[in-house]
Amino acid sequence: MANITAAMVKELREKTSAGMMDCKKALAATDGNMEEAITWLRERGIAKAAKKASAVAAEGLCSYAVKGNKAVLFELNSQTDFVAQNAKFTDLLAKVGEILVNSNATNDEEALKIEAEGKNLETIILEASGVIGEKISLRRVTVLNKSDDEVFGCYKHMGGRIVVVTILSGNDEVVAKDIAMHVAALSPRYVSKNDIPAAEVEKEREVILAAALNENATSAKPKPENIIAERIVPGRLEKNLKEICLLSQMFVKNPDQTVEAYVSGAKSSVKTFIRLEVGEGIEKVESDFAAEVAAQSAQFN
Repeated sequence: MANITAAMVKELREKTSAGMMDCKKALAATDGNMEEAITWLRERGIAKAAKKASAVAAEGLCSYAVKGNKAVLFELNSQTDFVAQNAKFTDLLAKVGEILVNSNATNDEEALKIEAEGKNLETIILEASGVIGEKISLRRVTVLNKSDDEVFGCYKHMGGRIVVVTILSGNDEVVAKDIAMHVAALSPRYVSKNDIPAAEVEKEREVILAAALNENATSAKPKPENIIAERIVPGRLEKNLKEICLLSQMFVKNPDQTVEAYVSGAKSSVKTFIRLEVGEGIEKVESDFAAEVAAQSAQFN
């Protein structure tokens, strides 16, 4: 049985960021062999991460990585916002971005299978999850490709709570970034009305018509239903559709002009954009922290 010294424990801790007692156990279990002890900890790091699989990871950060004419956007989730600000998490975020942009992956499933550092990306994330102590998961991997005469506009808000990448014609990166900032602030869903699916337009029309008819039914002076359907509904529909389209929104840096006018004045045009905000589409579990503390305290009384 090897003599496990404090220096050995310190070295292993520095190499793995694992706890002191875990390092001591790993060295004892592997008879002091440093490489085997690292493997021992990695294996248990994966096991720890697996136990967290049922936890909800709705915090974290979004990010992007750009290489030439390719941009990759993605979201890396953690269970708490506190962990998302940790240097280990932000280092992992940067590593994942580099791995993704240098791969051929185009979605989440393909991304997790990327081989890097002698293992796949899923394993890299699981190992990091074990070290950091929270469930970490990758989602919403999206790839954008531009041509040589187009430009990316990239913007991060609050360190990555929101990220946007736009593609504009021309080579004016300032305009492209301005549009990315606007998208982050006003969250349009489409570039223009031409991009809205017909089914969505029809559904919105039906909702507006139903609301207008309900208003009319309680009005002191009801209007004929054909007036509502032919005059009031189209106007409200047009207004609602403009609000969700980038080009028809009032430009956030100059509310006196539309985004379309600003871009056109710069002799450019918007091709597409992607906007990610942390936690979108994840059902968060609301918890009562005081009740949790009280419940845990009761176990020891």
